Amino acid sequence: MNISLSQDSDVPLRQQLSEQIVFLITTGELQAGEEMPSVRALARRAKVHHNTVSKAYQDLVRREWLTRKRGSRLVVGIPANKGQQSDLGLDELINETIRRARSLGYSLQTLRNRLREHLIEESADHLLVVEHETGIRKIIQREIEEKVQWRVESCSYIDIVREHGLAIGAQVLAPTYMTGSLAQFVPVHRPCFSIEYSSSKDYLAVIRDLQVPSNIAVVSVSESLLKTARSLLAPSIGREHTYQDLLLSTDKVVDMHGVDLVFCDSITLSLVSCNRKVHHQLISADCLKELSILLSLGIEK
Repeated sequence: MNISLSQDSDVPLRQQLSEQIVFLITTGELQAGEEMPSVRALARRAKVHHNTVSKAYQDLVRREWLTRKRGSRLVVGIPANKGQQSDLGLDELINETIRRARSLGYSLQTLRNRLREHLIEESADHLLVVEHETGIRKIIQREIEEKVQWRVESCSYIDIVREHGLAIGAQVLAPTYMTGSLAQFVPVHRPCFSIEYSSSKDYLAVIRDLQVPSNIAVVSVSESLLKTARSLLAPSIGREHTYQDLLLSTDKVVDMHGVDLVFCDSITLSLVSCNRKVHHQLISADCLKELSILLSLGIEK
């Protein structure tokens, strides 16, 4: 049992000892049911007064990290609530790491920097979509989630500028125009993946193929997508057709049977009821295919 106490620390020896024992339990070095050294044996090993060990043991019994066995010997006894609340064990581990680092003379800033370096080097375990507008982020996130079996999170560019740690453990994805500005926030060995959007030509062709004047609508959760769609579709709509757009929330279902042709994004597709519906996939099929290949080859889940 590796115990290292510092006489120079601001943390009382009793607390150092009890928290280090918790650390050994949560990391598995001390197993449930394992007998603890006697008070005097541990005092000799840790070079502290036996009263310090006795108080530390009493604290751990009260917190149920140790239990008293027949014959008054103490054994490791992780209570049920400790096993269920893994966050508590993690907090204990983090606290112990901070105490150990400080006792060895390392500043908190040094510990933070080194920990960040190690975390950045770890393989990605989730995807992080970075995009300015909330609606576009939601659409991108939905389309990726439907394509790959990975946890997908999202944030704005401002978010990642303010909190660089968001990129830790993540494969960052962003529209092509943003990848350059994100380079400073992502690991060199895991550069930002560039998201390419679908061409509008197929959707323009749908409008050009209309045989009679029609009422056309675009429905999306993104205000910027609606603004772009209006500009892109305007030449094909001309004066022959009428046009409307609808900004829809993700929890609202809408009846648009009075409209001849409705373009829907990947979120509103299931929310719109109409005569003819066209799915506008924001991310190009080739881009999604490339992402799937990247994830299967280069990153561990």
